[in-house]
Amino acid sequence: MKIKIEKSDLLNGIQIVQNVVSLRATLPILSNILIETQAGDLRLIATDLDIGISCLIPVNISEEGAITLPAKRFSDIIKELPDAPIEIEVKKNNQIEIECEKCKFKLPGLPKDEFPKLPEFKDKEVIKIEQSILKEMLDLTSFAVSREETRYILNGILLEIKEDLIRLVATDGRRLALRENKLPIPFKKEVRVIIPIKAVQEISRNLKQEGEVLMVMGTNQVMFDINKTLIVSRLIEGEFPNYNQVIPKPAEPKITINKESFLSAIRRANLLSTPDFQAIKFEVFKNKMVISKSTPDVGESREELAIEYAGKELIIGFNPHYLIDALKNLREEEVNLELTDADKPGVIRSEGYLYLVLPMRI
Repeated sequence: MKIKIEKSDLLNGIQIVQNVVSLRATLPILSNILIETQAGDLRLIATDLDIGISCLIPVNISEEGAITLPAKRFSDIIKELPDAPIEIEVKKNNQIEIECEKCKFKLPGLPKDEFPKLPEFKDKEVIKIEQSILKEMLDLTSFAVSREETRYILNGILLEIKEDLIRLVATDGRRLALRENKLPIPFKKEVRVIIPIKAVQEISRNLKQEGEVLMVMGTNQVMFDINKTLIVSRLIEGEFPNYNQVIPKPAEPKITINKESFLSAIRRANLLSTPDFQAIKFEVFKNKMVISKSTPDVGESREELAIEYAGKELIIGFNPHYLIDALKNLREEEVNLELTDADKPGVIRSEGYLYLVLPMRI
């Protein structure tokens, strides 16, 4: 293989794929990136066997070929090279030479044959959705995924598709986020799969505000095609909890509040939180909410906010981080908050979105 490539193109491609590389892989080849010429482009591939990413970048090809290189060392070298075209050539015994202006590196590589192949999704139906829509759906749900390994079934996002409706659901047992939207083209088959959070993070990282995403479902894997970047992930096997059982019916009267004011007040109160004293107090009165925090040996805070509300007075506590996670991703200027009792969950609802949070003792 002998190629010439712009530094910015190569660096961008490395940054797309290298996040899935395992630096402590049991198989040495999994610490490498595969680079290969393909139909006039250069394809970069990385995998940890659970998730694989490949991307295409423009290149001038003198000789076709392929090689795998240590991901971190290759990335570090390319970053430090001058901003000029880079020449890469594979020599005998899988040795590689990297030249840029007057700088030259030699690295040992491993042959392509040892690198795991990404699964193919031939003859599968394609689901299309706008990138901006999927990104917003992921932003409004992914933060609620459980990070506890013992609850592996909750370590991902539930993706459901029925005809022209796509729905994402995430929960860690203390909160639940649900976002649904319409597909431009209805899908014939029903889909109910759990996508691991690592794959979700890579998908979200590559999504832009323009263009489409193509999704293809396999037996126990899913593929996302985003602007010539392919992300393939194993699915989490098991039964996601019946989330409909915990979603309460809409409650009246609702509390209507300015989102930015609400978010800022919670962030200020959170400044006095500690791991042992997390809960923030919310006191709800007619057209007024008081947000306060008192932490022994740390301090106290109190802030009043104007709201629209004509229901009963109520005192309730919440983990501030759970509310901040949702509010900072909502695009509405005002939010509708449903509170019914001190021991009942708080609910934020808007069109196509629901966020439920369990209260904390104060």
